[in-house]
Amino acid sequence: MHREVDAVFSKLKTQEVIDRLEAADIANARLNSMQEFWDHPQFEARDRWARVGSPAGEIDALKPPINMDAFEPRMDPVPELGSHTRAILRELGYLPAQIERLGAEGAV
Repeated sequence: MHREVDAVFSKLKTQEVIDRLEAADIANARLNSMQEFWDHPQFEARDRWARVGSPAGEIDALKPPINMDAFEPRMDPVPELGSHTRAILRELGYLPAQIERLGAEGAV
């Protein structure tokens, strides 16, 4: 059965597929490309974007998915790659000498 469906739908444009599914009263949802996702007008309409710092400068970031009128979510800068590695290794129980050795070997 999949082969038959693929044979028909593979020849159609996205909107033609949606139109056929809608006409047949079949529930469906369109899968956006990443660019279409980022450009979706509802993000702007619902004030879902924040500007955050990053090693490359300010970038747009999506706010957490829950709105709370009492406060704005905390949106910290994006850390530099590896900036927390040593602290995480300490929390995992690595000894200072082990962490230094990993650093000397270029692993950290």
